Amino acid sequence: MSAPAPGSPSLARHRPFVLFWLARLASTMGYQMLALTIGWQVYELTDSAFDLGLVGLIQFVPAVVLTLLIGHAADRYDRRLIVRTAQGVYALAAVMITAALLAGFEYIRTRRRLLGVITLDLFVVLLGGVTALLPIYARDILSVGPIGLGLLRSAPAAGALITSIVLSRYPVERHIGRKMFAVVAIYGVATIMFAVSTSFPLSLLVLAMLGASDAVSIVIRFSLVQIETPDDKRGRVSAINYLFVGSSNTLGEFESGTVTAWLGVVPSVLIGGFGSLMIAGIWMLLFPDLRRIDRFETADKEETRP
Repeated sequence: MSAPAPGSPSLARHRPFVLFWLARLASTMGYQMLALTIGWQVYELTDSAFDLGLVGLIQFVPAVVLTLLIGHAADRYDRRLIVRTAQGVYALAAVMITAALLAGFEYIRTRRRLLGVITLDLFVVLLGGVTALLPIYARDILSVGPIGLGLLRSAPAAGALITSIVLSRYPVERHIGRKMFAVVAIYGVATIMFAVSTSFPLSLLVLAMLGASDAVSIVIRFSLVQIETPDDKRGRVSAINYLFVGSSNTLGEFESGTVTAWLGVVPSVLIGGFGSLMIAGIWMLLFPDLRRIDRFETADKEETRP
């Protein structure tokens, strides 16, 4: 491709083109996000691969029917008006999808135990994440190099895997609420122990304990979310739950890096560990019904509160 001639104006200097390009980029991103959301919602509601195929068919039919008409209209009417109208209809459809989503938030708000379960994980992981700081521990504190870093990173997964195998044989059946808060406390204690450890074997052990406690917490919390939610709202509530879980992990890494830059790595991890313990204690007071859950089968007896 030949380079532009010296002195020729750059397209980036043309404000109409830049605005058009940005609008096109934003609308394409929005279309892809909306298509993904619709696919998820349809599959959550129907559990049917055929219905997922129908989503594609429904999008294909208007494209075939309207494409030639739109070309004719574009030659006869103001194309800016056509684009604005089309984008307005598209935005209206997105707003309607968002109102499915907002119903999920409203349902969570009115269910105290459900609200407590979802927000507990959000704040604990936001404060207690250590994975982003493992390279610092591997090189500067434990002096174990890249191989040691790999072992440190895999230790929580190993603890979670072993715990999951045990849970498949001996599931959590009684004192659900108390055990959930107990493992959150263990998570906080393991984080504190890792913060002050200068022993590589001890660090591996506490990271495995951290992963094990998190595995038990995930099993309990995700089970309660499913039980607390009726079928007609389960897809939306589950999507919100996954959103909180995913965002807490990534934002937790940012929080850890930021606090470490201010205070140092050990104080940062200590703050996260003690913060997790504090969150567990506060949530036990704010959501006493959650603490009193004995069996999973009893979770659906809570009355809806405004």
